[in-house]
Amino acid sequence: MKAILEQLESRRAVAQVGGGTARIEAQHKRGKLTARERLALLLDEGSFEEYDMFIEHRCTDFGMEETKIPGDGVVTGWGTINGRTVFVFAKDFTVFGGSLSETHAQKITKIQDMALKNRAPIIGLFDAGGARIQEGVAALGGYGEVFQRNVLASGVIPQISVIMGPCAGGDVYSPAMTDFIFMVRDTSYMFVTGPDVVKTVTNETVTAEQLGGASIHTVKSSIADGAYDNDVAALIQMRRLMDFLPANNEEGVPELPSFDDAARIEDSLDTLIPDNPNKPYDIKELIMKVADEGDFFEIQEAFAKNMVTGFGRIGGSTVGFVANQPMVLAGVLDSDASRKAARFVRFCDCFSIPIVTFVDVPGFLPGTAQEYGGLIKHGAKLLFAYAEATVPKVTVITRKAYGGAYDVMASKHLRGDVNYAWPTAEIAVMGPKGAAEILYRSELGDPDKIAKRIDEYTDRFANPFVAAERGYIDEVIMPHSTRKRIARALDMLRNKHLENPWKKHDNIPL
Repeated sequence: MKAILEQLESRRAVAQVGGGTARIEAQHKRGKLTARERLALLLDEGSFEEYDMFIEHRCTDFGMEETKIPGDGVVTGWGTINGRTVFVFAKDFTVFGGSLSETHAQKITKIQDMALKNRAPIIGLFDAGGARIQEGVAALGGYGEVFQRNVLASGVIPQISVIMGPCAGGDVYSPAMTDFIFMVRDTSYMFVTGPDVVKTVTNETVTAEQLGGASIHTVKSSIADGAYDNDVAALIQMRRLMDFLPANNEEGVPELPSFDDAARIEDSLDTLIPDNPNKPYDIKELIMKVADEGDFFEIQEAFAKNMVTGFGRIGGSTVGFVANQPMVLAGVLDSDASRKAARFVRFCDCFSIPIVTFVDVPGFLPGTAQEYGGLIKHGAKLLFAYAEATVPKVTVITRKAYGGAYDVMASKHLRGDVNYAWPTAEIAVMGPKGAAEILYRSELGDPDKIAKRIDEYTDRFANPFVAAERGYIDEVIMPHSTRKRIARALDMLRNKHLENPWKKHDNIPL
């Protein structure tokens, strides 16, 4: 018996060093942790249960039968994050560069199946060079199996991808179908085809960072939802994110003890809106002062900054915040902002996370660039997302709500449950100046007359009371009471039940 136990320990020791100490040292020199080191940081201490440690590939082509390493380039299993079950897989770059083989894929799909069956989140840590060329179509088939499970799990359990090294070719499409993607600055990149192929086909010379680094995918492409300076920071933030997310689409949002009074009055909000309607202010200040203890986990912070999205808590329960940002492009809706918010709203709706929307929007961004780029369809995505959502929706109009953008931003007409406005709210088809110049075009030659018309329009429509008179606004509230009113509204909506007509699935304007 002792010999058998020693043999087991020996085999475990071999498997746990992956590609060997030299490759582990090379990984550390690049500023990266190994797969098992990453999992040890991500999960609660001592909670990781590894599966399929001894699996090896079955390829016999190109001399591969001579090189077999236990685990085959990916570490899989489950553990807990702050006591809550989560399934994990981490690509091991020290073993065949983390490349995907048939058996490598089978390890991942096994964990995916377990996560879906047990209705628990799954987190994938990516650090790999794509498909294992020696296995050909068997590796491609493995990718297909992983992709299919990503789709089946979508909207059922949270799926999170963390890119911690190279992620190329077929490897990029699994993260692309998960709910959130995060990257590590300077050491991670994602692209379908690498710099060498790009050079050959298009004659463009680019580096891996220029083609698919964190600076590209968080700012330009919107592929990634955030980036962190190193592996440790990324993994700590993933632990924080998991505290906001439900385990599945039936469990309901996590509720954590809060030391922040839900009825807290925040007097400073009474002076948040500047007297000059054209002067900006930071909507994040409002979010921080409404959320429990100022704790806000922003999603896609560096992309479409005229829209703010992210998670916070009110009364200890997770909510999703969506807000126009007056500090950037006056908070206008454009194609990027619409896509960003629509994606976030749909995630919240999938997992029954209530949505709190702060509105200060002058309209949609005009111009040929926007129109040629499909603003109509992209704007419709946000409209569709809000209209489709059945979760509790609480909306607060802080200042401008002009034109179609008023409708789009979780208005009463899109089944907003509780719609508040601050006394500073302006709800109209357009701004007073533009409206007066259209309505009284014949008087444009007289500055005094047109100024008087602008004042008349301002008095009549640049306020929340016309909308309130029609029941489109439930109440005009004092800014300092915003947290209290939202908390009470969400508490009242706790047992909300709303169902859309049966359908196989909708056809959102993609």
